[in-house]
Amino acid sequence: MATGNAEKIRFAPSGMLYIAPAGGSLVLPTEVGDGETAPAGYQALGYVSEEGVTLTPTIQTTPLNAWQSAAPVLYNVDSAAFQIQATLLEASKLVTETFFGTTWTEIVEDVDGTPTPTGEYRLNLSSLPELVEFSLVVDWKYKTHLWRTVIARSMVSERGAITLQRTQSESFQLTIDAMDLDGSLGYVLTNENMGA
Repeated sequence: MATGNAEKIRFAPSGMLYIAPAGGSLVLPTEVGDGETAPAGYQALGYVSEEGVTLTPTIQTTPLNAWQSAAPVLYNVDSAAFQIQATLLEASKLVTETFFGTTWTEIVEDVDGTPTPTGEYRLNLSSLPELVEFSLVVDWKYKTHLWRTVIARSMVSERGAITLQRTQSESFQLTIDAMDLDGSLGYVLTNENMGA
């Protein structure tokens, strides 16, 4: 009787999410990296809640039935998607701009005819927001095994509520959807031998 192999069970005790503006001169990473360093051109989003990161590939299909069979004889692909969910914990410039989908600007006052920064910042929430597209990399590791998911084009599709409490930190829950780039939603890299 065949048995399982416990040595093939994997956890993800550490990792990081990185983002960069999509397109332009950005070069997508083609190596798994070292599990510690941001890919060139990317910035780290920092701490993620203990629930970690959820990667969800989905394919929706329509069955084709035939007169001669009670079961479908073919399935047609209606849509494909790849979704990433995470709750970010740092209220940094990068995280808050990613969450709100807009940028901070420093408030400047006129002091005796001279524009003077006030040390305060403003983030405008538009009633007609522009959707921001970015590239996303998710790194994770277990012992010496490294994995990296690279999404060339992605966008925040859903945001959770920010709860302000005395005993719990603010958090920024994001759902990010991969977008098509020449027939690809992205790719996964690893240094683990997947040929065995």
